Amino acid sequence: MGARSGNNYLSALRKLKADIWIAGAKVGDVTTHPAFERCARSIASLYDLQMEAPEAMTYRTDDGDRAGLSFIQPKSVEDVARRGRMMKRWADYAGGMLGRAPDYLNCSIAAMAAAHDFFAESDPRYGDNIVNYYREARKHDWCATHTLVNPRASRAKTWGGHTDANLALRLVEKTRDGIIVNGCRLLATLAPLSEEMLVFPSTVLRVEPEAEPFALAFAINCDAKGLRFLCRETFDLNRSHFDHPLSSRFEEMDALAIFDNVLVPWERVFLCGDPARCNALYGTTNAVVHMMHQVVVKNVAKSEFMLGLAARIAEVSDALSLQHVRERLAEMIEVTEMMRAFLRAGEADAAADRWGMFTPSRPPLDVARNLFPKLYPRMVEIIQLNSSSSMMAIPSEADFNSPIRAEIDRYLPGADVEARERVALYRLAWDAACSSFAGRQLLYERFFFGDPVKMASALVDNTNLKPLVERVNAFLKRAD
Repeated sequence: MGARSGNNYLSALRKLKADIWIAGAKVGDVTTHPAFERCARSIASLYDLQMEAPEAMTYRTDDGDRAGLSFIQPKSVEDVARRGRMMKRWADYAGGMLGRAPDYLNCSIAAMAAAHDFFAESDPRYGDNIVNYYREARKHDWCATHTLVNPRASRAKTWGGHTDANLALRLVEKTRDGIIVNGCRLLATLAPLSEEMLVFPSTVLRVEPEAEPFALAFAINCDAKGLRFLCRETFDLNRSHFDHPLSSRFEEMDALAIFDNVLVPWERVFLCGDPARCNALYGTTNAVVHMMHQVVVKNVAKSEFMLGLAARIAEVSDALSLQHVRERLAEMIEVTEMMRAFLRAGEADAAADRWGMFTPSRPPLDVARNLFPKLYPRMVEIIQLNSSSSMMAIPSEADFNSPIRAEIDRYLPGADVEARERVALYRLAWDAACSSFAGRQLLYERFFFGDPVKMASALVDNTNLKPLVERVNAFLKRAD
């Protein structure tokens, strides 16, 4: 089939009978449920963009199908940049607010498939499995979620076969048909709107027999028997796009994934009982670099969206001449240009990896993913500061359709717009910077790739500091 349309995606969701719970009730059809319906339509719109611009959004595979460009295994620098442009179209559609759009996992699956020998070294079947799964995912253009983190009752203690082993997802049994797993994983973002779930290694495992039951990498249908998703409360209040322009469109939902003795067929197992290889999976296959590529594209789109919002607020409030406003806008420009530069450097310096797949340069993307969680909260703060009390003076759409419309029109115009447009702008600012949706976005960015301290440590580990140290040593030894 190849690249799909939005209607095809929605139709597939209707047929899926995943076990999804929210607010104490089981969900029937997610495409009509008020907590999920409108985000489902937004994801469908991403797929429709593929149909509307096939040359820009898809590519021709070896078997003649047209597949979404996020599945491409780049063979040149231009392929990497082309994929980046495709990702940018998707990211721009949501203003960077859909962190787990389908391209995030598509590009990582493609990288893992290219590195199939890595999996085959653990078991020849696993190498074949990852290639076949990649081809199936590309053929059906699945929307997938993933889950990484095991729950822990105490963060001060470790698990991996010891503390909290009864909570973590683990291998229960190997059978003729597959492996049986039990336990919990968090979080599975976009899970209620996904057809597939990828379960990858979470934290670093100790390389010892006790850790082997936790060393797992596999794919599972979201409607697999025994798999249940428990959702947090929704931040889509089922109000109009005018009242809540972001949360009414892009509430991608987060969920716990609970496995009750779930059977994973052998053909969907990629690693099992190999802690060392699980620890090396992301780095050795370069999947993490391709995921970084998608994330930095998202960061660019999100920075541009927030900067555009701040600039429009300054225009509407006639504040562009104020020095403190200009200084804050300059901060946002700096963030946006940094993200653009990191992305451009990552794409321009792409090179073939050991698996023959052109991979973006890791250093600039790695710095971007470490820096953005620190910079995005400031962008949110600037929206709050520059909007000030105007972000509280936001009548609802119902007020504009009521007898008091004349008073609103009189007292709430902007410098260059009528009241309705001004209020719509500040309602957007509220949804981007102050609402429950905004709070979730802020928290999500802080921990997008995990613990910031561990990410910083990994950045040091992945940066070759020796040439710089040697340069300093050489300088100290100079006699001239």
